[in-house]
Amino acid sequence: QVQLVESGGGLVQAGGSLRLSCAASGRTFSNDYMGWFRQAPGKEREFVAAIRWNIGNTYYAETVQGRFTISRDNAKNTVYLQMNSLKPEDTAVYYCALRRTYYSSRSDQYSDWGQGTQVTVSS
Repeated sequence: QVQLVESGGGLVQAGGSLRLSCAASGRTFSNDYMGWFRQAPGKEREFVAAIRWNIGNTYYAETVQGRFTISRDNAKNTVYLQMNSLKPEDTAVYYCALRRTYYSSRSDQYSDWGQGTQVTVSS
């Protein structure tokens, strides 16, 4: 059974940085895409970034392009989201999720989800 565990959230001032981690276990992930999504209160869950596990291709939402970087450590089965130049509008619960074989930015296309980690950016 796949398990995804996020960590690294917290409270940071605008302009600051945080690095989120998502540790994956339960099977091999060579042909998967790991995505990061976020959900703010009263809003729908939205795509943030994704990475192809075996090759490392990356994808970003326009709202975070140039500020966030997704990466992975295959040996640790862990995906990271480095978030720089944070803004108050980045405040949300951040989730990592897995999708097999093909890239998608749609949350309903991802089958396995972590529990989420809160990121709060103060102005």
